[in-house]
Amino acid sequence: MLKSKLKRSMAILSPTAGVAVLGATAVMAGAPSAGAAAIELNAPIVSMTGSPSGHGYWEVGGDGGVFAFGDANFYGSTGGQHLNAPIVAIAPTPDGHGYWEVGGDGGVFAFGDANFYGSPTGLHPNASIVAIAATSDGRGYWVASSDGGVFAYGDANFYGSAASERLNAPIVAVTSDASDKGYWLASSDGGVFAYGNAAFAGSAGGQALMEPVVSATAASGGGYWLNASDGGIFSYGGAGFYGSLGGSHVVSAAPAPASDGVTAAEEAEWERVALCEEGGNWAANGSTFSGGLGISRANWAAYGGLAFAAEGSAATEDQQIIVAMRIQPSPPDQNGCTSW
Repeated sequence: MLKSKLKRSMAILSPTAGVAVLGATAVMAGAPSAGAAAIELNAPIVSMTGSPSGHGYWEVGGDGGVFAFGDANFYGSTGGQHLNAPIVAIAPTPDGHGYWEVGGDGGVFAFGDANFYGSPTGLHPNASIVAIAATSDGRGYWVASSDGGVFAYGDANFYGSAASERLNAPIVAVTSDASDKGYWLASSDGGVFAYGNAAFAGSAGGQALMEPVVSATAASGGGYWLNASDGGIFSYGGAGFYGSLGGSHVVSAAPAPASDGVTAAEEAEWERVALCEEGGNWAANGSTFSGGLGISRANWAAYGGLAFAAEGSAATEDQQIIVAMRIQPSPPDQNGCTSW
């Protein structure tokens, strides 16, 4: 969770034959039927992506567990593996016979017919990695960081980034246009940044959003959709609007503790951690870590923090503690104020 937790170097894992789902205490492939046993997740779901046919999709958890539904097949996952940073996104190959997972430290994991073309782990990005998007032929991909950095691999070309811009909110998504000659970055406040041949068709930047934007998807006819954490959909350009869950009551992916999530005793324990991490400043904000507990932006997203705020520093003390307890239920021993 904190600055010393979950470090990983880049790696490629091969698919595990005969395994349908990893990363949960129950195993299931395909859509759940009525009365089917519920899956207990080991980590919250952080991303999903559809199969090329539109008749299936994959979900991925922060621990890398992959869940396949409909005609989407399981090709392997990092569920059960030791990760140095949580998985933050998944992207499919064009034929749907594979996918990539990307971690908050930039590690890229290829499964099925997805090939590994490189990752930014050795570059030590200035901010957490938050998204990945593949080229239309599957021979490359873009990886984006929360500060607007873009890293291109394989036949994916670099067309610019927002890394040098002063952002009002962190980048949360990257999606490419149909020509592969451009892409859009989307920020949690609904801002959109267009590069290359990707045309700017509008944004929700400057609007008062009920909940932050968490993903962006290009439309086949041009344009794009932005998706907020409460299910709100914002359509631009040739992307049609077909309805949304906007304004729905959001129940966090991981159950919070009793009442509002934190007891008085738990508050006292975690406040001691905050004193060690950020001197008791719950609004502390750095390039990678945010909030009083020093939670990285990747972990904030991976463990359901976006349901509260775009980053830790913008959340309440109790909300930050709830996310911390999802990552590590008991606070570390702070005798001597040592790192954890």
